[in-house]
Amino acid sequence: MFTIRKATSADCGLIHKLAWQIFPETYKEILSKEQIEYMMEWMYSLESIRQQMEEEGHVYLIACEECEAAGYVSVQQQGKDLFHLQKIYVLPYYQGAHCGSFLFREAVKYIRDVHPAPCIMELNVNRNNKAVGFYEHMGMKKSREGDFPIGNGYYMNDYIMQLKIEE
Repeated sequence: MFTIRKATSADCGLIHKLAWQIFPETYKEILSKEQIEYMMEWMYSLESIRQQMEEEGHVYLIACEECEAAGYVSVQQQGKDLFHLQKIYVLPYYQGAHCGSFLFREAVKYIRDVHPAPCIMELNVNRNNKAVGFYEHMGMKKSREGDFPIGNGYYMNDYIMQLKIEE
């Protein structure tokens, strides 16, 4: 059974460590080693995580099994009735143990708690990522796609998926 807790700035190091255990493994078949390293620095340096939490309004939730961190999710409000699921990652050991669906449901629950009115949660997912099927299973629908420049000549080639969150 997993528990959830809201991360604080004191958890930046833990999120950084988890990201290095999860992100390269997740994308090794999809992205070049160079792009993975670039994205890790861009999204998961300690300074970047701190800035996301303290300045950009990202709320990180950490899933734990007993006292062991198993994965994390981050959500950011981007409009009056729009939230973005920025990140959802589970350690390889816990994949297949329903930690991802637990984190997804906790993100939706968090959004409902802070925004009781109907709204939309969006996320970007690489078009070649097998997680597309997971998100569809969780009720999300592809709404559009795009190729988004992230610097250094790299792009995120993503679907943007949506979930309508009702009261």
